[in-house]
Amino acid sequence: MLAGCAPKTPVAPDRTPVVSGAPAGFENYYGQDVDWQECTGFDDGDYFCGTVTAPRDWTDPDGGDLDLALIVRVASGGESKGSLFVNPGGPGASGVDLVLQSAGFAVGQDLLESYDVVGFDPRGVGRSTAVRCLDAAAMDRYLFDIPAAPRGTPERAAEQSRSASAFARACEKNSGGILPFVTTENAARDLDLMRGVLGDEKLAYLGYSYGSFLGASYAELFPENVGRIVLDGGLDPSIPGAIVGARQAAGFQSALGAFLTSCLEGSDCPFTGSRDDAQSQVDDALAAVDASPLPATDGRMLGADALVMGIVSALYSEGSWSTLSSALTGVLEGDPDEMFELVDRYYNRYDGAYLDNSTEAFSAYNCMDYPADSADVEAEAEAAVAQDAPTFAPYWSSDVDLCDEWPYPPTGTRDEIHADGAAPILVIGTTNDPATPYEWSAALAEQLSSGILLTRVGEGHTGFNKGNACIDDTVVAYFEDGAVPTGDVRCEAG
Repeated sequence: MLAGCAPKTPVAPDRTPVVSGAPAGFENYYGQDVDWQECTGFDDGDYFCGTVTAPRDWTDPDGGDLDLALIVRVASGGESKGSLFVNPGGPGASGVDLVLQSAGFAVGQDLLESYDVVGFDPRGVGRSTAVRCLDAAAMDRYLFDIPAAPRGTPERAAEQSRSASAFARACEKNSGGILPFVTTENAARDLDLMRGVLGDEKLAYLGYSYGSFLGASYAELFPENVGRIVLDGGLDPSIPGAIVGARQAAGFQSALGAFLTSCLEGSDCPFTGSRDDAQSQVDDALAAVDASPLPATDGRMLGADALVMGIVSALYSEGSWSTLSSALTGVLEGDPDEMFELVDRYYNRYDGAYLDNSTEAFSAYNCMDYPADSADVEAEAEAAVAQDAPTFAPYWSSDVDLCDEWPYPPTGTRDEIHADGAAPILVIGTTNDPATPYEWSAALAEQLSSGILLTRVGEGHTGFNKGNACIDDTVVAYFEDGAVPTGDVRCEAG
């Protein structure tokens, strides 16, 4: 008789919480147990979902609680090295969804073997205690209704101001009082709480895009708790918000140029002539839909603002360039439906429904994190966009800033982050990253006392797990073995 093989029973993480070093008055939060429940991810592996209770206000232990949602994909190669926390960016993107839907994409196959990979939704986001503003129909009106008044007129600004004010009031009404506490500093303190609750003496963390700012903020607050941290697609924390937007506009202009060069070399490009000719044709298309928006089959109208968003959405990844060519062909032929698919991808909208609250959370974090800019800084930013991003300049900024209508003043500051005393931190920058320009990663690595810059030569947003073996091998060796490069590393395309 043959003996039967019983299936392996998945085992949830069970390390003892680390309470030592917890902020005074918050020790009970660090010592809590998580009620892990088995859940199912899209990739192979054992997954557990749970909730950590965090203080609403990290300055007041008696100020009420909020929930932080987590998912853990248990290490599949035997004994775990501990937790590897991952944040996909935003602000407002869901780390739970990232790990749930594609743990391998999040961290790569090698790290799935050796780490318990932890996706989490920061406060205000997704399955955590969340910012809530509008239902889907109202969100559509907020994002896609085109003001009746001409661009650049006081009447148009008044329309936009009323829309922004209504959105901000809805967020305050529907978010249960959390708006003043939805900040990156508080999210970084939550990250240390989760580290302690999951029983990790040091933090292992992989943060993409905005997640690099969250990780750098953590290192500044808790340098002694830094273990192995990789910040991919760095943000320069020292530059004003208006300059952030201006540099992103220039980044997308550069990415547009690279796309047009590639497009013209193919057989299905809707543009002709030189790259400058093609850029002029894109400019003309934007001006045309600004003057006469195109109706989509779902009733929305594609104006210049939506067209810019669709183009930007595709420029995040070189893999979307063929879709962008097809969508632009449709626009030139009077059909905006495929372009709206790219717009909806950016907003995580599908079949008329919003799959998460990323747009609301994005606004909440930015309005609390970024102090208001001076008139001089705003003028500098406007001039930079006009010079460095001429295609997008007429549509890049609004006469109205949502954050002027936000019910709470910002508490964040813009300053360099040094994280003195932290263990070595790797910062990855991609040379033609449109959303987080390479210079930001270089600046962040320079600011961090223990920063090391990894340069990926190439296109697209972020650099790890994008097919560059030099980047991937360096990151994996760092997480797996603690191998730290002796200096900055440059990885050529390939």
